[in-house]
Amino acid sequence: MSLPPILYHHFRQPLPYVRTLALQEKLHQLQLSQRKTNNSHKDVLLLLQHRPVYTAGRRQTESSVSDERIRLTSIGADFVTATRGGELTYHGPGQIVGYPLLDLSRYSPTMGARDYVCRMQKALELHLKEAHTITPIPSEHTGVFLDPATKIGSIGVQVRHRLTSHGFSLNITREPIAWFDRIVACGLEGVNAGSVETAQDKVVHLDDEISGLVGRFGRLYEREVVPMKLEEEGEMGEAIAALEEEAIRAGPWPTAPTS
Repeated sequence: MSLPPILYHHFRQPLPYVRTLALQEKLHQLQLSQRKTNNSHKDVLLLLQHRPVYTAGRRQTESSVSDERIRLTSIGADFVTATRGGELTYHGPGQIVGYPLLDLSRYSPTMGARDYVCRMQKALELHLKEAHTITPIPSEHTGVFLDPATKIGSIGVQVRHRLTSHGFSLNITREPIAWFDRIVACGLEGVNAGSVETAQDKVVHLDDEISGLVGRFGRLYEREVVPMKLEEEGEMGEAIAALEEEAIRAGPWPTAPTS
């Protein structure tokens, strides 16, 4: 039996992290409830940019990040402790963030977390190779590396009840680099952030990346990925549309650290 398509939505405005976290949780609960009642739940891929934010992983305690919280919010970014794995990282404009909310039990046998993450990494690597002739190098660390000292993509996921949340990020423009330079991202000393623009030394438009990335994501997960029609998706579509409107009302964001 063929699997149903994954529905994707691309947000055009950078989103506040906390509200996006709440959206993921709402969609997770909808999926869980609909799976229990009539198995009508949809698999979803949210593609977006965040407003400038530093996020700590779920295993980092408040006492261990309190000084960083003070320092990093003083330069104009938000700071949030997330529910994903991993350590401190940055999200912001110029970076594609993907949040797949998939039911891994649709696959037969159920897709394991390691396989899920491996496919995600391969999708990012394939996109860089096919769209930009950039060949990432193998690394002992999770994520996508241009060389041992340059990381261009990150992965941090959560799986509950075989339903996924959080996901990946891929630096497209130069804009995230100045923000990354303020931290040791993912706990990797001596590793700096790279981007498609810095690797290619040319202007790259983030919106132009979406279609190709969606297609390659579908290939790696062996699924059709189609645009979501918000007006047809009930409570899920309404929640996504509400966040989109909130992002528009939020207005401009800092494009570089303020100090």
